[in-house]
Amino acid sequence: MPRYVLNLLLSATLWAAFCKNQPKDVAPATLNADGKQTFAAVYGTPVLDGSGADDVWDASDWQSINQVWFGINPEANDFSGRYKLAWDENNLYILAEIVDDSLLEIYPESAERYWDDDCLEIFLDEDASGGEHQYNFNAFAYHISLDGQVMDMAPDSTYRFFNDHCLTRLITRDKVSTWEIAVRIYDGAAYEPGGENLPKLLKSGKKMGFSLAYNDNDRSPERESCIGNTAVPGTNKNHAWVDAGIFGLLELR
Repeated sequence: MPRYVLNLLLSATLWAAFCKNQPKDVAPATLNADGKQTFAAVYGTPVLDGSGADDVWDASDWQSINQVWFGINPEANDFSGRYKLAWDENNLYILAEIVDDSLLEIYPESAERYWDDDCLEIFLDEDASGGEHQYNFNAFAYHISLDGQVMDMAPDSTYRFFNDHCLTRLITRDKVSTWEIAVRIYDGAAYEPGGENLPKLLKSGKKMGFSLAYNDNDRSPERESCIGNTAVPGTNKNHAWVDAGIFGLLELR
């Protein structure tokens, strides 16, 4: 079967998987010719105060977090999520609105088992090269806790804090948590733990690998669900923390 036909079939399958539970107030998913989901970030610098009340956010479309990567598919009153993207020369900005009926942090101030707490996950591949990144910085898999701690795995297989990579403001009212995050972008090929690592200056037209997810724990020793923003083919959907090839493709506009 010709490659372009396979790509079209894969695109149709992923489109159907993504749109199945798509809320009506978010933009429809778009896929490129390779079946990879695409995103756009608008230019502007929001004030990080956890309110989401900025002109730049008004100019950005909501996107969904609704793909089950791990565990059960939560009911709408248990979890729902959406997000927006923006950028300037210094940072990628993420506004995430998470509805979660209970917030749990079993391992505060700890880099151990951070994925079993309620947390937001940001996956970034600076040069969109894809590939394995479990024990290297080919891509970053930031897990951001409710208190703003940022964790990922280092090349020596230990869990490390990367708090200087992401600045977070989180405001929770009733069951709605609004996350505003500024993310510095690093060249993973040149990144050295403890070194003098300079973040990249961003410009219009830059493309990066990107995905976003939320770990939901409802008072259990382990998370019940991991819900992502991209449809992942196959049965093993929980491997964004290993394989940057399943990330979506983000373009700075």
